[in-house]
Amino acid sequence: MPHRLLRTALCGLLLVTGCAAGGPSGSPSPPAADSTSGVGDPLFPLAGNGGYDVTHYGLDLAYDPATGLLRGTARITARAARALPAFDLDLSGLTVGGVTVDGAAADSSRAGTELTVRPAAAVAAGARFVTVVEYSGVPGVIKDADGSHEGWIRTDDGAVALGEPLGSMTWFPGNNHPSDKAAYDIAVTVPEGLTAVSNGEPAGTATAGGRSTFRWHSAEPMASYLATVAIGEFRVTRATTASGLPVYVAVDPREAADTGVLREIPRILEWESGLFGPYPFSSAGAIVDRVDDDAVDYALETQTKPVFPADARGTTLDGPTLVHEMAHQWFGNSVTPRTWQDMWLNEGFATYAEWLWDEQHGGDSAQRHFDAAYQDDAQWAFPPADPGRPEHLSDEPVYGRGAMVLHKVRQAVGDLRFFALLRGWAVEHRGGNVDSARFTAWCEQRTGVDLKDLFARWLYGDGRPPA
Repeated sequence: MPHRLLRTALCGLLLVTGCAAGGPSGSPSPPAADSTSGVGDPLFPLAGNGGYDVTHYGLDLAYDPATGLLRGTARITARAARALPAFDLDLSGLTVGGVTVDGAAADSSRAGTELTVRPAAAVAAGARFVTVVEYSGVPGVIKDADGSHEGWIRTDDGAVALGEPLGSMTWFPGNNHPSDKAAYDIAVTVPEGLTAVSNGEPAGTATAGGRSTFRWHSAEPMASYLATVAIGEFRVTRATTASGLPVYVAVDPREAADTGVLREIPRILEWESGLFGPYPFSSAGAIVDRVDDDAVDYALETQTKPVFPADARGTTLDGPTLVHEMAHQWFGNSVTPRTWQDMWLNEGFATYAEWLWDEQHGGDSAQRHFDAAYQDDAQWAFPPADPGRPEHLSDEPVYGRGAMVLHKVRQAVGDLRFFALLRGWAVEHRGGNVDSARFTAWCEQRTGVDLKDLFARWLYGDGRPPA
């Protein structure tokens, strides 16, 4: 696995056929699909579902670590983009016990990872509708072409859910494409003595009959791949940043000695807020969990609480990784790619944040980082805006060459305008979806500088251009 994958996971082509998942929404919307199955993503054409926009997920989960059994109720609130005599949700494995739409029983059928729902009466165009899915089973793990694992990852005392790019469909049905963002309320019931952590803010805990229920609320829009649940024994600490932002950190007690860097979260967030604008969510934090699976050796920028897996050899956590994952809260989580092809807008920005942190904290300059990346032959395998194939989605050009694009823009427009671009991009597109074309046009509009040749060479061009 390339070194960059140890910093941020972006799993490659699924080794599962017929993986339809996700849905269109956000601004702008993804390519229109001819049916309710698939939104025409350039790299994952079967990902996503057409015809509706999810606005809220209510997930009520119960998990038994001893058996691996998950029971769930998903209440999915959406708005129909057109009349829907039927529509699809994405669900991998698990058994569906029943489906209702607006309280009436609906027929459903399965084909691969497609769950097709046929309401008793067609949903009218423009109508708000609520779908409830009851399901259960032992959630699975998805093996990606790069050898990494995602989905519902069992641990020795619970589980952790990792969903990039498509693993969220292993533990809840939904519209599994980054263009359809929604609010979430997640409740998780586990044996008493364990803790369940998820995105957003705590919304109450109750214990009865030897079981504890933990409730979590995420009001800001979130892509399905950024949703997480971590279940197990955790040492929980709470802090606040200088601006009053709550920070919730959950660490497997076995890893506590190796996670002192997490105390830097408030300082890192204050620094990144100064560069990128106000922190885009209502809370922050992190999860460090023991995962004895060699194929889960990556950190993931799950919204508000990045996950840093650990094993007996140590964690995926260090200072640069923490800066990287926290930068994703702006670039990727708040400002989310329209399609998977646009992931350099996540990874290039987060990598450049590492370079800037180093530059402004007594380390190497961004130029020295650029020079080192420029000499790396792996960076020139393909243009960052066109990985070409899903298995290349987490390769070096998406990260390092993506950061080089930003450094070349900085050189072309000067520091004053460049740092205004960084901040403006995150602030003006907060909560939305973007693509490469939007970014390049926006840079020229904001600076008045002709950057077409720069982007043609560095973002879209083949081979290594003159530095």
